[in-house]
Amino acid sequence: MLNIGTGIGALVIRTPGCMHGHDIEISPVEDPALRTQATVRARSVRGGVTYTVVVDCLREGRYTIWRDPVTPLAEIDVRGDRVAEFTWPATALAA
Repeated sequence: MLNIGTGIGALVIRTPGCMHGHDIEISPVEDPALRTQATVRARSVRGGVTYTVVVDCLREGRYTIWRDPVTPLAEIDVRGDRVAEFTWPATALAA
């Protein structure tokens, strides 16, 4: 169950399995210091396991996904009543 609604959305980040247990940070583009952190977890799905970070209760807006504490990886738009999705590139695997 996700907490989304008018003006509030969620973000799902799919990662390679080797990132299980790693923390990923996101922040509003306009305020990089205001970070939300979530841990990559294994989740059972039809046909196997997927490794994801799920962040809900995000105000609608544009967010930075951080590769590490000082390096932005990507930006993504989060819309109200919606779930935005991002796939972590294999070329940016966590150390």
